[in-house]
Amino acid sequence: MPEKGLSEIETFRIEVREWLQKNCPESLRKRWPDPFAEFSVLRKLRTGDSALWLEAMITKGWTAPTWPVEYGGGGLTRHQNAVLQSEMARVNAPEPLLGMGLSMIGPTLLDLGTEAQKQAHLPDIITGDTRWCQGYSEPNAGSDLANIQTKAEDKGDHFIINGSKTWTSGGHLATWMFCLVRTGKYEKKQQGISFLLFEMDQPGITLKRIKLISGDSPFCETFFDDVKALKENLIGKLDDGWAVGKRLLQHERSSIGNSPTQPSGENLKVPQLVTMAKQYHGEVNGRIDNPELRTNIIRHLMNRKAFKLTTKRAFDEAKAGASSGDTTSMFKFYGSENAQIQHELMLEAMGTNALAWEGEDFSDTELETLRSWLSGKATTIYGGSSEIQLNIIAKRVLNLPE
Repeated sequence: MPEKGLSEIETFRIEVREWLQKNCPESLRKRWPDPFAEFSVLRKLRTGDSALWLEAMITKGWTAPTWPVEYGGGGLTRHQNAVLQSEMARVNAPEPLLGMGLSMIGPTLLDLGTEAQKQAHLPDIITGDTRWCQGYSEPNAGSDLANIQTKAEDKGDHFIINGSKTWTSGGHLATWMFCLVRTGKYEKKQQGISFLLFEMDQPGITLKRIKLISGDSPFCETFFDDVKALKENLIGKLDDGWAVGKRLLQHERSSIGNSPTQPSGENLKVPQLVTMAKQYHGEVNGRIDNPELRTNIIRHLMNRKAFKLTTKRAFDEAKAGASSGDTTSMFKFYGSENAQIQHELMLEAMGTNALAWEGEDFSDTELETLRSWLSGKATTIYGGSSEIQLNIIAKRVLNLPE
């Protein structure tokens, strides 16, 4: 029981610690190499301790701890959420639910959705009863996103969509899509675009998997042939979806950059990196017995810590109305580039074992690390490439001439 005289936040920390001890299954208290494989699964498909953990966190509202309680969120303050995340990290408790619902479309609906839209979609995002995918990029509209050509025709109470999207992350598993489509005439490419939501389980949607160099296939080509989207699922104004799309990209880039605006907690691979270096190179007095590798890892950890403090300061400034949304481009650029450095260091720590691809001679960690390094190459591309982020920083942050 909390002691008398403790501050509210200290009391909250004790309560969180006791609750996690009782409710987080021991089997889940480990560093998962690929948390999305386990914790982005739909609620109805979850089994065992993963299902128990999800249900316990739903009851508390802690799958979306800072979201309003009226939608099923936890209603926590930023300081309370920081306590929750630190206590979860302390016991290696995984996030109970992951995906684009929580990191992208949910925050966008909180910002720009109508009350009816929030009531319709946020509760199912919080409970994991829906799984979302993104319909942005097209074969001729990647970094030049405003060049999209997928069209939506007004049919009264609904739209009919025809066209295609590519690099649809998890499209083959999603139940809903948020999508940018052409709905009107335009002089500038950013005009005449609308932001629609629609269900994926309907006639006219065809998916084709895209295999990556990592051997995995999380992405799809998505084709629309007379697909229906209800008018009630138009977010923002007709033909003004570019503003909604940009707002969502800010949330996406924040999540990629590991911003404190998202309930992501600590990077799960940081402790794994240090442990791995000691395993393959030995340790002396608790230090990695390889001076060069040790120096590189220390520099990386210092940069990560400085980055975390910078994002925290920017978040505080944003809450006070003194920060620009363009800072998400800086976070996305540095966060994704730093993530690749981390993968490189993990391979360096493993030495020749980093060549692991298949076979019984390699451990699961070695096999996973090589594939993570390969798939991690995409982090500097999706959500807007590093080059695009640098252009945004140059124009909107530094005000450099074009």
